[in-house]
Formats: sequence, structure tokens, C-alpha cells
Amino acid sequence: MKFNTKTIHGGQHPDPSTGAVMPPIYQTSTYAQSSPGKHQGYEYSRAANPTRTALENNFAAIENGTHGFAFSSGLAAIDCVLKLLNPGDEIITGDDLYGGSYRMFTKLFEKYGLKFHFVNMEDASNVTKYINKNTKLIWLETPTNPLMKIADIEQISKNVKAFDKTILVAVDNTFATPYIQQPLDLGADIVMHSATKYLGGHSDLVMGALMVKNEELAEQIHFIQFAAGAIAGPQDSFLALRGIKTLHLRMQRHSENGLAIANYLASHPKVEKVYYPGLENSKNYMVAKQQMKSFGGMVSFKLKNNSKDATFKVLESFKLFTLAESLGGVESLVNHPETMTHASIPAKEREKIGITTNLIRLSVGIEAIEDLINDLESALG
Repeated sequence: MKFNTKTIHGGQHPDPSTGAVMPPIYQTSTYAQSSPGKHQGYEYSRAANPTRTALENNFAAIENGTHGFAFSSGLAAIDCVLKLLNPGDEIITGDDLYGGSYRMFTKLFEKYGLKFHFVNMEDASNVTKYINKNTKLIWLETPTNPLMKIADIEQISKNVKAFDKTILVAVDNTFATPYIQQPLDLGADIVMHSATKYLGGHSDLVMGALMVKNEELAEQIHFIQFAAGAIAGPQDSFLALRGIKTLHLRMQRHSENGLAIANYLASHPKVEKVYYPGLENSKNYMVAKQQMKSFGGMVSFKLKNNSKDATFKVLESFKLFTLAESLGGVESLVNHPETMTHASIPAKEREKIGITTNLIRLSVGIEAIEDLINDLESALG
């Protein structure tokens, strides 16, 4: 099946008991057994639930994987990946990360004996420099949050596997979605999504996802999820499955609007710099063009006036863009990374990579582009 068909039919079948086209919401915790240990594939919903199973089958299909897993949040999914490791293991990750990922790495797992190296992954050789006998995981974001850096998934995967095939390569694919890029096809072992964002697409659920195509790895992930219990509930699973059915249509419009707004901002007299991989003058435009079908709806930019007052005045002046955390919904959102999504990163680290007071991040929705540009023009004054 082509991708647009997979979003609707991938891993899906009518309900066998009723013929329902959409999988029912199985709001149940336990299941009857005909004899001890004899059941119809379900015994307790922490292990599996039919609604969640339908979603997880769809997760696997849209990332060209064999197994999908639905978690209670994106961070719960990342937590599961890190639990594959042992004290003393080392992880190489990007210097520009979602603030929650950075917080989890440094505040939780470092005290459990894991060591993290934060490097600029725009240059694949930076990853290779830090690989040693203790390296067990490469954690990529591409595009990154919020500076939209691009990492070459295929090249990094090849370099890592040439050193040691057992090192896992995991990609946070939240910003791009499988409509735009499919990391498993580029050599990655694990794909992660905050399904709260584009996969759900309607700002009405919190969920994480992992997709793999290795049986042994899938068994390990399932055991950790079952043992730790960070599962998605049936209601949220139903909502996510509904959202994915229009993923391809939404991402087409997100990408069209994102590119139009990036071009508008690039020529605005009050804007110092625009961060968007679809601009031909962006640092890794050619890598992005090679591994991405389009460039998505996430755009960051810096104001020429770098004062807090000027930045907050712009943020408070939007009418259509809503000032809020999160991203990836049908509605447009505006975010201030320094004080919102990336506040958990120490100020010195933020400033070092460019997350400054005058940085604004947009999640461009699917509204009429003329209305969005008018709102930007008004807010920028």
C-alpha cells in the first residue's frame, strides 16, 4: 500500500464480532478466560487491549515497521528506550533537543549511571568522534526542536553500524512524521513520536509511540512497557487512530503553509533569522531535501530586537496563532522556547546553541495561509 492508503487501512480490519469499520473502544481492564491461561489473546489491558492493538498495528504500518507500541506520553516512550540500557552505558545525542528529553536525560537517567554526550549532529562526523566501547544508543532529533537542525539519518546510521552493529539508533520523528520521512528505511532501529502532536493532530490527547522492525527488540520493548505500565488508554488510542486517518492530508497543508510562512518571515524587516529546512539557504537544505518528502509545519525565527519586552509584545499580539505549549494540531500555535518548552535547560546551555529571548517557534496549522500571514503581519507590527 502507498502511504496515503496505509494511514487509513494499514494494520486495520473490521471488528470481527460486529463488522464495525472503526475499532470499538474496549473500555475494559480484564478479559474472561475459559480455563486458567486459556483466553482469546487478551487477559489484562496493561499487556494488551484491542483498541490499542489496532492503533499499534497502524503505527507499525505507517513507519514501515513490524511492531508498534502506544505509550501514555512521548516521554514515557523515551523512558522505555533508555530502560533498554544499563548503568555505565553511553548515549550520543543532539545539542538541540526538546526540553523534556534533555530534562529526562540529565535529571533522571544520569543519576542512574548513564552518560550522555550532547553534540551538533548536523555534521555526521561529530557522532563518530564520541563512539566508544560503552556507546549503546544514538538518539537523534531531526528536524530538531526548536532550531530545526537536520541530521543525516542514513549517514549516521551507516557510520554507527560500521563501528558496532549492536549500537541502537533511535530517531525522534515527531516534527517530520512518517509522511515526510521514515527513519527505519534509512537505517534506524527505533522511531519515536510524541503522538500528542501530528499523529493525533487535534490537540485532544497525550500519547507516545515507538516503532521497530526487529523481533528481539520488539520483545524487549513490550516487556518494559508491560512491566512499567506506561500504556495508552483505549479512549486515547481511538482518538489517535482517528487522527492518523487524515495525517497525509493534514501534513500536505502543514507543509505548504510552513514553507509560505518561512518565506514571508525571511523577507520581513523585523526578523533577524528564520529556521526552516525548506529554505534553500538553510545549512543542511540538501540533506533535508534528500531524506524528507516535504519540510513540515514547524518554523522558528529570531526578532532583530532581542529584548524581552519586544518579544513578549509580539507573542501577546497574535489573534489566530494561540500562545501555548505543544504543536502539531490543526490550529496554529506560537511558543516561546526560552520560557516554555525549553525552560528546563540551563540558561548557559540554551544560549550556547542559540535558544535566546528573541527566539519564537511557530506550529503552523492548516488554516487559510492568507489569514495566518495577516496575523503574523499584525503581531510583528
